[in-house]
Amino acid sequence: MAENGKAHQTVIKKYANRRLYHTGTSTYVTLEDLATMVQNGEDFVVYDARSGDDITRSVLTQIIFEQENKAGDDNLLPVAFLRQLIRFYGDSMRTMVPSFLEFSMANFARDQDGLREKLAQSFGPSAFQHALEEQVRANMNFFGDAMKMFTNFGPPAQPPGGPASPPIPAAGSDLDDLKRQMAEMQQRLEALAKK
Repeated sequence: MAENGKAHQTVIKKYANRRLYHTGTSTYVTLEDLATMVQNGEDFVVYDARSGDDITRSVLTQIIFEQENKAGDDNLLPVAFLRQLIRFYGDSMRTMVPSFLEFSMANFARDQDGLREKLAQSFGPSAFQHALEEQVRANMNFFGDAMKMFTNFGPPAQPPGGPASPPIPAAGSDLDDLKRQMAEMQQRLEALAKK
């Protein structure tokens, strides 16, 4: 099935002069054109014309960077989110972040479409904007709670003056301990998703 999806992807080639070439239309395109393609749901892959390397991720990141620079006060990514994201580079939990972000964005997109439709039928544009802002706040709170989960692993905090009860012995090995922590995190994620 993954190969079937790749068969329908538009191929974009990036040349040494930094120009992007759309092989489907045989024209040069800009990052703005690629952003419009993403917004229209068109799937594409970007290859370095010289090496043949897949550079789609870096081009999409560049599009986000340009969108954030031109957004002014209407930036999409809050500074606190960006800082937390940077902190996960090099963190032992970084392998879980992409799956969590994909899950969160898919849920947000699903909820956003339903919310947009209901509000457009019931109220005017200003009511929709307010409800959407509330949904964004709720999703950011959800994301913040989940990020706290990632950073709360480790020994429990000790009250001043020493522990109130004797420490629990280790599970035997680092692998057992990691499995236990992963199971706890999975339970917390499932509980958050049910909210």
